[in-house]
Amino acid sequence: MSLQPASTEFAARAKSVIDEYKGLEGPLLPILHGLQEEFGYVPGESVPIIAETLNLSRAEVHGVITFYHDYRSHPAGRHALKVCRAEACQSMGGDAIAAQLIQALGIGFHETAADNSVTLEPVFCLGMCACAPAAMLDGEPIGRIDAEKIEEIVAEVRS
Repeated sequence: MSLQPASTEFAARAKSVIDEYKGLEGPLLPILHGLQEEFGYVPGESVPIIAETLNLSRAEVHGVITFYHDYRSHPAGRHALKVCRAEACQSMGGDAIAAQLIQALGIGFHETAADNSVTLEPVFCLGMCACAPAAMLDGEPIGRIDAEKIEEIVAEVRS
């Protein structure tokens, strides 16, 4: 995550989002959501602005961003594929499914394809344990993933 000084235009956009939520009780998460909605990710350049506004350390802000898997520190691909890595999915072959997806997409977790088609993200429980192994593509759940579904997922993100 880059913590370079922010450009004037960027700082104005970020400050506008921060100002919108800073008056709320517990404003950090709404601010992070707002920034991600505005920019598509939470830019590292926003960390010092958030920290100063909320009287937090940069480390505290960075820690929250990296703790929650839904916050991105860089732009995502056109599609977001979240693969469940929790125990129920692992017990139903999730490790093999994850390895097959990584191989088929040619990227690892927390990576975006060179053509910007997809970002692959691990998540720890989608709440679909009865349909394990599971994933979520652009917010749509996919359960009981097998080799055929992997082919469908790859075709969808590459189209």
